[in-house]
Amino acid sequence: MKPLAPLPKEIENKLRAFGELLATEGIKRGLIGPREGERIWERHILNCLPITTLLPEGASVADIGSGAGLPGIVIAIARPDLKVTLIEPLQRRVDFLIEATKALPNTTVIRAKAENVKGKRFDFVTARAVAPLPKLVEISKHLAPTLLALKGESAKEEMLGIKGAKLHEISVEGQPISRIVELSR
Repeated sequence: MKPLAPLPKEIENKLRAFGELLATEGIKRGLIGPREGERIWERHILNCLPITTLLPEGASVADIGSGAGLPGIVIAIARPDLKVTLIEPLQRRVDFLIEATKALPNTTVIRAKAENVKGKRFDFVTARAVAPLPKLVEISKHLAPTLLALKGESAKEEMLGIKGAKLHEISVEGQPISRIVELSR
């Protein structure tokens, strides 16, 4: 298990501003549950940050099922060197994502289901709370050679039967471990 390095103040401020947007507009629009407002930073933003340590400089990333922008917007804020495409099928979520990324020149938003995105190729696909690992593999395999999926405590069980899957456990000081399943195909 490796710890995450401290964030530069500018990045932390942008992430906190995004967290505030989630806690207000995200809840108001039904993208985040009403009880999540007080836990946005710990449960959502800090949970997503560790995935950024697995992405090489300058990589292109497709975040599928972006929803409220987790982990895609967190990745784009924390790693401005990356090109992040948020893929989300629901229009109300797409509207939120477009508004939330106006000040992030390294982001693009596509309204579609991941499996329907054709003619685009990325270095990595990311996902959080989208589908069980076998389904994620299927719906994203045409988009990128490597999948990075944020998973919960059942990550090891989900990996069973999936050849080549590797589990990364990364900690942010004082927070539960983030589990990221990496699968290169």
